Amino acid sequence: MASLNTLRTKFGILLSIIIALALLAFILSLKTEMGFTGNDPRVGVIDGEKINYSEYYEQYELVKNQSGIQESDEQQSAMLANATWQALISKYVLTPGFERVGIRLTEPERMAILSGQSYSQTLQNAFADPRTGRLNVEAIGQFLAQAETNPEAAQAWAQLNDQIRMETLFQKYAGLVKGGVYVNTLEVDRGVESANNTYSGKWAGKRYSSVPDSLVNVTNSDLKAYYDSHKDMFKQTPSRTISYVVFAVDPTDADLQDLENTATEVGREFAATEEVRSFVRANRNGKVSETYISGAQLSEEESAALMADKMYGPVLKNNEWTMSRVVDSKMAPDSIGIRHIVLPYTQEALADSLLTTLRNGADFAQTAMQYSLYEATAANGGEVGVMPFSAFSGEFIDALATAKKGDIVKVASGDAIQLIQVYRADKPTKHVQVATITYPVIASDATRRTIHSQAGTFSVDAKGSSEAFADAAAAAALTPRVAQISQGERTVRGLEDSRELTRWAYGAEPGDLSEIFSVGKDYVIAMLTEVDDNEYASLEKVAAQVRAQVLRDKKYDHIVKSLSGTTLDEQAASLGSEVGDFSDVTYETFYVNGVNALEPRLVGAITASEKGAVSAPVKGLSGVYVFEVEDVQTTEKQTAEGERVRAQAMAEGMAQQFVIPAIQQMAKIQDLRGKYF
Repeated sequence: MASLNTLRTKFGILLSIIIALALLAFILSLKTEMGFTGNDPRVGVIDGEKINYSEYYEQYELVKNQSGIQESDEQQSAMLANATWQALISKYVLTPGFERVGIRLTEPERMAILSGQSYSQTLQNAFADPRTGRLNVEAIGQFLAQAETNPEAAQAWAQLNDQIRMETLFQKYAGLVKGGVYVNTLEVDRGVESANNTYSGKWAGKRYSSVPDSLVNVTNSDLKAYYDSHKDMFKQTPSRTISYVVFAVDPTDADLQDLENTATEVGREFAATEEVRSFVRANRNGKVSETYISGAQLSEEESAALMADKMYGPVLKNNEWTMSRVVDSKMAPDSIGIRHIVLPYTQEALADSLLTTLRNGADFAQTAMQYSLYEATAANGGEVGVMPFSAFSGEFIDALATAKKGDIVKVASGDAIQLIQVYRADKPTKHVQVATITYPVIASDATRRTIHSQAGTFSVDAKGSSEAFADAAAAAALTPRVAQISQGERTVRGLEDSRELTRWAYGAEPGDLSEIFSVGKDYVIAMLTEVDDNEYASLEKVAAQVRAQVLRDKKYDHIVKSLSGTTLDEQAASLGSEVGDFSDVTYETFYVNGVNALEPRLVGAITASEKGAVSAPVKGLSGVYVFEVEDVQTTEKQTAEGERVRAQAMAEGMAQQFVIPAIQQMAKIQDLRGKYF
């Protein structure tokens, strides 16, 4: 019977179906606005619907319970936060949109899915038979029976149905969009020509960089005109800018000496003890390996000591003091080739019966395909492959250390029983289990307190203004760094464990100074310097980029004015350049051999030209070019039918890729969660 716990463990996959099909494209490129309703702060607006903290938190807890994901680290928390937001977008954007265009999941369609007549990835993930990979309709019926008397199971079933409904509705919508995509005859003809033709010829040109900036006049009105006419280039995500300083917490010379003294003293005791395992386990920096390794897997120095049952270290290695001793040793093959059959731990009687049958000559591969629950290897007759002995741990070590080619052993581990056939076993060599004690080279508590005190003094001096912040940084011999936190980002790039700093930035006002944050091993203090909620980056912000584009345009005009002559040689002379060769140009290329530059416009012009004619000037990325196609080689690489299939598949793929971003652009979505989540 498919248990409620089983369904829970698979709900992380169920949730990802909708994310993968529809909502992963909702990257948070949205506007910032914070509103409050009583004591329930607003954390977002989705297509006009205000999302308050309470609703978001309720959805967050629901997603966490469904998926089984725990907030054990920043990555897990980010996954939960994104899945929650995507679920709300689905609720307020996708579902109403599907209803408006008349897309429904009818009851007969739902029953066809539940009976296995129609495919659902969501249902497949929840109720697939692990041995066959096929939908287990009987398991669905068993779970429905459980749901009749178990409210928790009933709720899980309702949530599963919602997932199935959303999956199906999106597939229908994507099908409608896909059905509207087509490739016309002109596109096919052009595609065949582009695929089959290769161009070569001669070219001349002049780089923009060869024209001094002083020869062209760029005015403020030029910059404004370019900015206004290309404004869509400067769309931006709302962001907050911080200036911050890092108080690096590094060990002092005294710390280094203390660590060396500690490592030396512990090393003496470690070398003298006869209870190696107990000694290491009593040390909070100690660890006993769960595996056995050969001398070849150790460094030369480690191998020389440990394989002779001597202590290695203490030695400073990879920024930590380390010392090791051997706990146990075994003679075992370096590599073992195995096949296995995986059975539930509850089927020990079956395991014993199969073990006897296999040892009496039954075909292992056929038995694995019939009985093994681990379908990834069952389909290949249980083949796992050749593995080093050091890859095994726990119960597998004793079972395989003395195994010989042809042996079949039974290993009970965790919630499974494995029958393992050894088809390769190298000559036994000495393998050791190693116990290690390490002391990382880090600052002492006293040093951390001293640096924290320095950060506290900085906090007092830096308050009030960006000038005070800069002056305090100069006095402390620190270089302020600048970071832009775009809406939706949970950390500051380049700073590990900086979620709390980012959360502070979302709730701060320009000029606010942060508390002292522990970021990784260091301390960080920041000042919020700017909040930019504009849809477009200001001209002041992108002035350098705009100026470079305007300079390029004006230099193009300047170069074209100097261009004269009717032949390529004459035009090259007027540009002060020489005629060169280009070759192997096809429509799919971007880099032009001979020109030695990435010039997609030049490629387009070449592949659209007639042989023997001098081209018009081409405005490239790096310069101005003229050319003459001398030869066109045609090979039958693509047929009209093949091109139609390729172009249609590409067009359909693009439609599928951008269908959700298109909905996002129409729905006005604001993500205001940064201060809270």
